[in-house]
Amino acid sequence: MCGPFKGCQGILRLLEIIFSAIPVIIVILRDKMTSPWGVWCEFVWVFCIIVPLVLSVVEDRMLHILLAAFLPDWADLTCGLTTLCAVMITSATIIFLVVFVCLSCIVDILCFIFSLVATVVFLCDTVNQRKMLPSGYLCGRRGVLRTAEAFIACIILTAATDHFVNAEWSFHPFGLTCCIIVFAVCLLVTVVIIVLNLLKLLQCLLSFGLNVMEIVFNIVAVLLYLVAVILWPVFGYKRHEYNPYICGECSYANMNTVTIGAIINLVFYILDLVLCF
Repeated sequence: MCGPFKGCQGILRLLEIIFSAIPVIIVILRDKMTSPWGVWCEFVWVFCIIVPLVLSVVEDRMLHILLAAFLPDWADLTCGLTTLCAVMITSATIIFLVVFVCLSCIVDILCFIFSLVATVVFLCDTVNQRKMLPSGYLCGRRGVLRTAEAFIACIILTAATDHFVNAEWSFHPFGLTCCIIVFAVCLLVTVVIIVLNLLKLLQCLLSFGLNVMEIVFNIVAVLLYLVAVILWPVFGYKRHEYNPYICGECSYANMNTVTIGAIINLVFYILDLVLCF
């Protein structure tokens, strides 16, 4: 194998790109995705194409040596991103199976099969890289926890968006809107914190200030998520004189997903706050 796809690692990344690209092509040729869950699956497949491609090109051109002054240990970064891809594509494969696949949907079944193969390849790549025991932020407890918070928030926002799409446009209670704002803001700040922790130069300049910022943010995030965990069920499961949903089962599935996801992220932020001390 020539070019950037050399050795066992290169072959795995090539397979990741191929089997992640096929579902995207199938979906594009089939029809435009309008469901938020479908958009999430498409985003994940594209993300899982870009990450191994960029990592392979950077390593082939030896650019990671030039970036060593700004980025953390390269093995930690590649392992962390590969693990993130494995988790994301696992979620996309399961979601696509549950939401779109039926016994008569041949095209969707093929899409699911290729996504499943890509998931297996990413999991094998993750296990292979974890065997090398990379040390760094993304592979450490704090990095794994932050990444989990961001991932769960993405699932929450997708479910919340799908809930609003399936509901009548007039059924947008202020409490649910506030919850979505909480989820989005916490996701944005969490991603910023991950990036700040990955940049060595900023770590040196903001080592103490960054830790204080994380403590303050975790306290605020715990309080906001606590409010959201209360508001979302109160306004979402409230009985109305009319049925505000086009698809009742879908709506309650999304409601349950957001509720459970918010509780999980609340626990994660509490654990993160404890680790800050």
